[in-house]
Amino acid sequence: MRATCVLVWAVLVPFATAGARERVVDQKGRQFSAAKLEVEVGDVVRFVNSDDFFHNVFSHSPAKRFDLGWYPRGQSRSVKLDHPGVVEVECAIHPGMKLRIHVAPAKPPRN
Repeated sequence: MRATCVLVWAVLVPFATAGARERVVDQKGRQFSAAKLEVEVGDVVRFVNSDDFFHNVFSHSPAKRFDLGWYPRGQSRSVKLDHPGVVEVECAIHPGMKLRIHVAPAKPPRN
């Protein structure tokens, strides 16, 4: 039984992270550089602040809850999206900033 569990873990875990990508979303002019984004489970979204003021990116979505805190121009914060679903992203400082991320299940790597 133990050998089977180890084998299953060794086979399934790479599927969750093998194709992970980083996607970059800029924040400029009090808006995100995209209104919608398509990613896969395991992908990381990096939010870059290109405005002259602070942003605070967050989500209360069941697929991913996070709060990246306040950060100034020139800095970025990242979040790994580890569950499929829709993630509604906003800025706590600028309520008009909205981004919808669709997180699809990760595809198995190609041989």
